[in-house]
Amino acid sequence: MAVGGREPRLDSPDAAVQLAAYLDYYRASVEGKLAGLDDAALRTSRLPSGWTPIELLAHLVHMEQRWFVWGFLAEDVEAPWGDHAGGADEGPWAVPADAGRAHADALIHRLHEIGRRTTEILGSTPLETRGRLGGRFTEEPAPRLAWIGFHVLQEYARHAGHLDIVRELEDGARGE
Repeated sequence: MAVGGREPRLDSPDAAVQLAAYLDYYRASVEGKLAGLDDAALRTSRLPSGWTPIELLAHLVHMEQRWFVWGFLAEDVEAPWGDHAGGADEGPWAVPADAGRAHADALIHRLHEIGRRTTEILGSTPLETRGRLGGRFTEEPAPRLAWIGFHVLQEYARHAGHLDIVRELEDGARGE
């Protein structure tokens, strides 16, 4: 499905298809909101909480992988909390000090790779299926795929809105 600057017009009775379309939309939205930001803008916080746009991007990459691959599938992933300082799940978001446009472009590529994996999972697994025990989930019951999908969707929606604010403060560009 081609994704532009508008909400998906897909109206499918298949909730997994609909969920995948919205996740694609938000990934593309995040990419668009980061387009044109130079190294300094990517590494500069505009908000009292102190996070930067490139840290938020790293968070989204790791977050989706944590929930679908490490979580739902219980597959090993390298540095599941790699978006947090010191790899600690409660640490603040962090990226290398010299991370700039090239690093952001690599993260955007990973975001879409992980997105393709998410779409495969959603397309091949009933939404009522519970996650496997192992990776992220160590106790029964692990959450269902539907819950994980909607949790990840709300993360994207919330953080895309955060990037709307950052862009408006940076250069006046406005989101939806």
